[in-house]
Amino acid sequence: MVDVSSITSGALIAAEKVNGSTVYNLSGDKLGSVEDILIDKVSGQAVYALLSFGGFLGLGEKHHPLPWGILKYDGEKDGYVINLDKKKLQDSPDYEGGDNFVWTREYGEKVDHYYDFPRTWI
Repeated sequence: MVDVSSITSGALIAAEKVNGSTVYNLSGDKLGSVEDILIDKVSGQAVYALLSFGGFLGLGEKHHPLPWGILKYDGEKDGYVINLDKKKLQDSPDYEGGDNFVWTREYGEKVDHYYDFPRTWI
């Protein structure tokens, strides 16, 4: 089996390399890290990044879905930058990792609305 992460470069990146990437705001503050990516089954496009934020040593950590389109890759930081302050992130839709959370279309619309991210819903 080919190690996809070893053959990606330039504009392509393997999902396993995105997971764990740091996310910063425009001021350079570290907001958290990408825990996972949600991909549309039909189009194959990345739709949301799940950002791990808060907590200590994994306890109390919340997961904040971010519309993929608001993340911009910054090669100098080797991470992603979003135009968002910590307060707005703290108030954003989230869920705790241990919950039996089920993603719904309505929840996705709530996330998109919070970030004022227009989407023709999938």
